[in-house]
Amino acid sequence: MKVSYLHEGLLFLLLLLLQVLLLSRIALFGIVTPVVYIYFLLKLPIGRSPFHVIISGFLLGLVIDIFLNTPGMNAAATTIVAAFRGSILNLFYERVENDEFVPNIYSEAGSFVRFTVFTVALHLTLLFFIESFTLFNFLNTLLRVVTSTIVSVALILAVDSLTYKKKSGDQA
Repeated sequence: MKVSYLHEGLLFLLLLLLQVLLLSRIALFGIVTPVVYIYFLLKLPIGRSPFHVIISGFLLGLVIDIFLNTPGMNAAATTIVAAFRGSILNLFYERVENDEFVPNIYSEAGSFVRFTVFTVALHLTLLFFIESFTLFNFLNTLLRVVTSTIVSVALILAVDSLTYKKKSGDQA
């Protein structure tokens, strides 16, 4: 259990550094903003308490907000996504008996991809509409959501396939 929390802390820090130092400086064509820090919420074990997930989501967003000077936008978006994570998991995964199961590309790949796409799209929809705080540029904001979701999901799936060590018997 302690190793799991240590692993989560390390993942938290690495994703923050990657987002703040590298990805936050990328704005492809002025519309694509890659976001990988949400991967942290995707990789929490299924059995984590909702309180733990929501606090983790809030802290993740808050730290991103501090470094990117975005007053509460990321904290709001990640907290909302964290609050609905359990319900989103239930949409894409059947009942999992192992509370320490971590969603990954190697077990139930289709479920993980759908879970990732839905979660990232929800997060970016919330983030970009909070950021624009208007429906005036609805189509532009929607274009940003779609393109950023595609790029972010591709990056997240690449990171997951490169970093996750498949264990024998690793199934939901």
